Amino acid sequence: MRLVLFLLAALAAAAPTGCYPLHRRQTATLCERNGYWSGNGYEVNNNNWGAESASSGSQCTYVDSSSSSGVSWHTTWTWEGNESRVKSYAYSGRQVARGNTISSITSMPTEVSWNYNTSDIRANVAYDFFTAEDPNHSNSGGDYELMIWLAVFGDVAPIGSSMGTVMVGEHSWQLYVGNNGGMSVYSFVATRNMNSFNADVKPFFSYLEDNDGFPAQSQNLIVFQVGTEAFTGGPATFTVSQFSASVDM
Repeated sequence: MRLVLFLLAALAAAAPTGCYPLHRRQTATLCERNGYWSGNGYEVNNNNWGAESASSGSQCTYVDSSSSSGVSWHTTWTWEGNESRVKSYAYSGRQVARGNTISSITSMPTEVSWNYNTSDIRANVAYDFFTAEDPNHSNSGGDYELMIWLAVFGDVAPIGSSMGTVMVGEHSWQLYVGNNGGMSVYSFVATRNMNSFNADVKPFFSYLEDNDGFPAQSQNLIVFQVGTEAFTGGPATFTVSQFSASVDM
């Protein structure tokens, strides 16, 4: 018994300082305004792009794990002031090769599972895609933006006006169309909140091509992201237990 205790004590002494069980580790902590991480073909950004419109608040985003099959992460935020303004869009994204037009892409399968620890907030959970004729366009915008709102908390709404309810894939969506400066914005808002989503998102572009003249042959995919737009509320924690995506040609 004394030998066993001695060996255990020796192992403990030899363990590097700061070692913790694997589930307590985090790949990255991002508290800077545009704190950024990338790995295994994915990226995560704290992205507090509208923080200057807040009277007070802060946000930090944490990458919990990643592999070639996806990434998990969470973000914690509190924002006050200017309740109609977005303060942040913390997101995870699939890194995409430039120079792929939407028409050349055969499928864009993706899966996400998420939860919020509170509903007493003004926020959404949404996919975000930018496309542009210039394949080297900045990833902060594009000629077109397509959003897929999986959930809405509080009285927040997309840019533009409602065009009514449409069916894409197996779900019904309220379609909004508007403009953000020179960028055309399409937002598909789920008619009920969805905590998980597993689908090919290429049909959303196909719908716009068939019904609104979206120029799929000349528009290049710039970003493929999912995250949460935070307006006001908190403290709130948004957790993505799994996000994966691919762009198939």
